[in-house]
Amino acid sequence: MEYAGVVPMDAPDPRGESEARVRDLAFPVFQLRPQPSLTRISGAGFMQSSGPTGVTESSVSFSYTLWRHPEDHSDPRNEIELDAATRRSLEEEPPWGRPAWLIEQAQLLKYPMLWEAVRTSWQASPDPERHSLAQQLVDHTSHVLRNGFREELGLPDGPSDGDGGWEAKPSAVWDAVVTVDGERRPGVQIDTDPLVYAVGFRVEENVVCTTVVPRDSLSLIDLALTTYE
Repeated sequence: MEYAGVVPMDAPDPRGESEARVRDLAFPVFQLRPQPSLTRISGAGFMQSSGPTGVTESSVSFSYTLWRHPEDHSDPRNEIELDAATRRSLEEEPPWGRPAWLIEQAQLLKYPMLWEAVRTSWQASPDPERHSLAQQLVDHTSHVLRNGFREELGLPDGPSDGDGGWEAKPSAVWDAVVTVDGERRPGVQIDTDPLVYAVGFRVEENVVCTTVVPRDSLSLIDLALTTYE
């Protein structure tokens, strides 16, 4: 229970429940191949839509901590620049304390994050246009840009409406090859945006997987995917 914005010391770690929810999904879910430069952040992001007949759409997203010097996670060169106030808020303990899992999560904010980098999406009855692989890659790309690169895009705080010219476009989508569980699969990519690179593939008729990462991380990571188990 959370009271007045304070998380009790005995509050349960919500990440275990989140992982269990991913395992209970009725469709296959994918993640980036385990590698030294990435640590998948425990837990997942979920989106779901329902209609009169039940759940119509569902997606799960994984985020990652990026290690620029993976041989030593304590190397200060792994950290991002933080202002003094933000660093104090992460490192100083409040008088009422914090659960160990919350302290661990807060410490990760000192490092670069690949936010919602891998998204697996399922639709009960896919629309040929709205749920095409190309359109879902465009949607995921714009989602990451809107939420992770607001300053670079010159976006104001708060919701942004309309087409500001920065959104990904279907015309930018080209054929690609994606490595999945060690096999090369046909897919599509967006390789024209200066801030991010995006790639995706169709898993099956009702399921697609898309990956969107900061362009400056490409030299450090492998975009091969594995099935989440």
